[in-house]
Amino acid sequence: MVTTMFVRISVSLLLAALAVGPAAAQRQWGQDRSIEQISESVYRWGSDGQYGAYILTSEGIIVVDGHYCPSGTVDWLKSELATRHDVPVRFLVLSHDHLDHICNSQVFDDTAVTVGHRNIRPHIVREGRISSVPDVTFENEMDLHLGGVKVTLLYVGPSHSDNLIHVHVPDEGVLISIDIARDVLFPDLRDMDVHGMLRGLRTLSKLDDVDVVLPGHGPRLLGQDNFMRSHEFLQTLHDRVLDHMIAGRTLPEIRQLVSMDEFSDLGGLDMFLDPNIVTMYDFLYRYREPNNRLTELEAVSCIENSSACRTSD
Repeated sequence: MVTTMFVRISVSLLLAALAVGPAAAQRQWGQDRSIEQISESVYRWGSDGQYGAYILTSEGIIVVDGHYCPSGTVDWLKSELATRHDVPVRFLVLSHDHLDHICNSQVFDDTAVTVGHRNIRPHIVREGRISSVPDVTFENEMDLHLGGVKVTLLYVGPSHSDNLIHVHVPDEGVLISIDIARDVLFPDLRDMDVHGMLRGLRTLSKLDDVDVVLPGHGPRLLGQDNFMRSHEFLQTLHDRVLDHMIAGRTLPEIRQLVSMDEFSDLGGLDMFLDPNIVTMYDFLYRYREPNNRLTELEAVSCIENSSACRTSD
């Protein structure tokens, strides 16, 4: 039965995550910290395969994001900025609320005004995240002007979260697109608004004044064409899973039938395709109204597993 299998898959994924917990605890963090100049004003910083950025101006610095909690890289960054530059951090921009990108960002609270999307603050406060809490929030777009440099903060709708924003330095052709620009699959789509993501990817692919895109994961700088490659993968996965659902196939069947071999250029396909299929199925199950009504048994199962619930007759 679909419901039982979905629960089994979820439990299996959880157990797998717990199984690697002790190994992750032994990880040596922050061994490859780096700062790289990208353009006249924009620098990328990070470690452990994850990156933030900062924008240096004559009047101060705009830092984008925190980092993994155990990496110690944010404290290191603060020390490096004080050593390398003679201006303070004036703004801290949080790309979205996920802890791995904002942890320890509160170290900049002594000099910086923190900025984020209006949806980010409730998540940080309610979850008690180890992070700076935004002093200033915005809805769709906001410009920061500092030392003659214009920085535009863009919200293109719900995507990887309901509060993810992009940082654009148009005069230098740099777009900082944390977690959306990527050449590796998402581990899964559990927190994604898939349709919003597709719209956002199209918007970003057409944004003017973009020569280089800085991702939040992976060392490689990307081009604007990356957004449409990600769009192609996500749309194809969406359509293939949905076609099988409309044909009445179960999740176990769909997991066996869907292949994405033409996207072998994207990293993590072997590791992450199956959880991508499962979470796409879950998204589409909740989004659409199937033709077939629930049986009495399925209605009972709905109590135990919300992915079996229907929203209307």
